[in-house]
Amino acid sequence: MAEEKDLRKAKEAWEQGPLAKVTARFPERKAEFTTLSGMPLERLYTPLDIADLDYERDLGFPGQYPYTRGVQPTMYRGRLWTMRQYAGFGTAEESNERYKYLLEQGQTGLSVAFDLPTQIGYDSDHPLAQGEVGKVGVAIDSLADMETLFAGIPLDKVSTSMTINAPAAVLLAMYIAVAEKQGVPSHKLSGTIQNDILKEYAARGTYIFPPKPSMRLITDIFAYCSKHLPEWNTISISGYHIREAGCTAVQEVAFTLANGIAYVEAAIRAGLNVDSFAPRLSFFFNAQMDLLEEVAKFRAARRLWARIMKERFGAQDPRSMMLRFHTQTAGCALTAQQPDNNIIRVTIQALAAVLGGTQSLHTNSRDEALSLPTEESVRIALRTQQIIAYESGVTNTIDPLAGSYVIESLTNRIEREAQEYLEKIDKLGGAVAAIEQGFIQREIQESAYAYQKAVESGERIVVGVNKFQVENERLPEIHKVDPEVERRQCAKLRELRANRDNGKVKQVLAELKEAAKGDENLMPYILECVRAYATLGEICGVLREVFGEYQPAVIF
Repeated sequence: MAEEKDLRKAKEAWEQGPLAKVTARFPERKAEFTTLSGMPLERLYTPLDIADLDYERDLGFPGQYPYTRGVQPTMYRGRLWTMRQYAGFGTAEESNERYKYLLEQGQTGLSVAFDLPTQIGYDSDHPLAQGEVGKVGVAIDSLADMETLFAGIPLDKVSTSMTINAPAAVLLAMYIAVAEKQGVPSHKLSGTIQNDILKEYAARGTYIFPPKPSMRLITDIFAYCSKHLPEWNTISISGYHIREAGCTAVQEVAFTLANGIAYVEAAIRAGLNVDSFAPRLSFFFNAQMDLLEEVAKFRAARRLWARIMKERFGAQDPRSMMLRFHTQTAGCALTAQQPDNNIIRVTIQALAAVLGGTQSLHTNSRDEALSLPTEESVRIALRTQQIIAYESGVTNTIDPLAGSYVIESLTNRIEREAQEYLEKIDKLGGAVAAIEQGFIQREIQESAYAYQKAVESGERIVVGVNKFQVENERLPEIHKVDPEVERRQCAKLRELRANRDNGKVKQVLAELKEAAKGDENLMPYILECVRAYATLGEICGVLREVFGEYQPAVIF
């Protein structure tokens, strides 16, 4: 206590002496400094700001509870994060070429982007798919497309992440079937499906079915993979898209972990033991522009999840308490103006993810605010990760910012405020109820509005947008999807339907429909449909008939 009292006196003397003299002559740039999320920042942080911090309770050691300092004892001294570049466009043939190019450039894992029709369970020749085929990702209609997508890529030697949610069970089944054709048993497959439907209802919109059957499909995947795909991450609980919609760092942690709690509860209700599925849960976060806030966010999320799993769900397996996460740099921070500036933005964001202890990382390309990235832009984005990994020095020691007064103070604050949100959500009945009541959507909307207002007023500077603009700017050459992609994809679909065993397709779809009416695990039925070359749209169509479609509430 005496030391604390002495430090308070010393700080007061500094404020009244050297600081007061300087600020009288040279006032600070503005009256209040905040993080990107609007969290007030003190002028100076000292041990007084983390006086209650208990090292063993709150930090511990890497690879040990509460995992604040990382989930692996050696972190990047042992193994670097998986370097992924989210990629997919046009046809499976074109995307396969891009994947092989990225692997040749040193990428260590694949990350598949699917087009919008695929994401919402429609075949490329469906009327609602018109004009969208292959535009924001690759078009996958059947196992035949999936075979082409991974042709020449050994699935027992590469980890694959698939950003797919409502029809995740179908795309996972296709991946398993491709591996079978390669002679790779399912227990050797490693990767992740996003499979996070709750954030679709709250922030993104690529849902198909109502919450209850959607949660059934998710827990069916948990159960199936726990037996057959032990190395597969069965869900990537995503704060990324919530942050892209405009929430703050605290809200990203809170709403993501609230969804995680809902999935754990659903799996337990379905009869699964927490330690049978929780070790394969993974998370997906956004890396935004405020480096210090982002590092603290990742550390707070890890600690909070460890405590939730141990104290709320009674997990015994240490792996159940580890928050393992993939990070993507912030798409919403990219600007169409002066796109080369985005290289610097992505570097800062990627550095925050690494300093925060990510297990996997995607770096956005400089031209993604304008179009799908070119090969050159993708290579620069991948090189950004490689330079951080091999040249920056930040990977040579574990959690290098630990002990920083500001980092530990922000970590504590984000954890505390996220916990307060979780308590509010619990009172509303959990994440599903909070979404149905519009609570989470309203919180995101209000934060997004506050940020946009700050940009438009000039309070928040975005270089090249509201300050340091360039007149008559010449934009770079952009990547364009060939309009012929849709025609070619639809022609392939017609050929597939003409040449497959349609009697077998009819039979397996009927069996899936009957199983969906009951309570059996649907993964084996979906896998049989996929093996028979039933299309994505046909499989999702059968499930639509049984489950219905989700109709969102209007939120004001």
